[in-house]
Amino acid sequence: MLKKRDVHDSHVLFDLMTHPEVFPFVRQKAHSYEEFVFVSKQTIEAEERGELISRTIVDEWGNPIGTINLYDINENAGFLGTWLGKPYHGKGYNAPAKEAFFQELFYELEIEAVFMRIRKVNTRSLKAAQKLPYAILANETRPSIYAQINEHEDAYDLFEISKDLFTLYMMRQMNEAADDQAMEA
Repeated sequence: MLKKRDVHDSHVLFDLMTHPEVFPFVRQKAHSYEEFVFVSKQTIEAEERGELISRTIVDEWGNPIGTINLYDINENAGFLGTWLGKPYHGKGYNAPAKEAFFQELFYELEIEAVFMRIRKVNTRSLKAAQKLPYAILANETRPSIYAQINEHEDAYDLFEISKDLFTLYMMRQMNEAADDQAMEA
C-alpha cells in the first residue's frame, strides 16, 4: 500500500497530480515534469534530514497512485498532506493508505498527533476526513492551531488524529476480527 518515495515514480505521479480535480489540492505543486522531479528529490532529502515523512501510495500491483506526507513536524506532531490520482478516487484506497501511514507514524516514528488542514470548499476531502472514525474536528479543541492555519482568511477546518484515538480504533478492529473468528468456529 505504501513505499518510500522514489524519483523513478515521477512520470506516473506527475501525470496523476496534474489532473484539474487533483492539482488545486496538492501542497507541493509542480508545473512541469522537470520541476516535479526536482521537488521529489527535495522531498527525499528533507525526509533524510527529519523534516518530513513522505510515502508513495501504490495499488494492489505496486503502481504509484498518489502520495501521503507528514509536513511541518514539530514536537512529535505534523500536518498530513495526501492526494490520489483521479482514476483512483472512490475506489477505497484513501482509508487503507492513511491507516498504514498512521501505523508507521505512531508506532515506528514516535509521532503523537497528526493534523489535517482541509479547505472548507474541498467537499471530497472533508467527507473523507469525517468518515475516519479516529479523526476529530479540532477547530475548537486546538484554537491556536486553528487560528494559525486561518491567519489570513477563514478557509480551513482542522482535524486531529491522536495516537491514542488511533490506537483505540485499532484495538476495536482487532477485537471485532477476533469476535468474527470466534463466531465462525
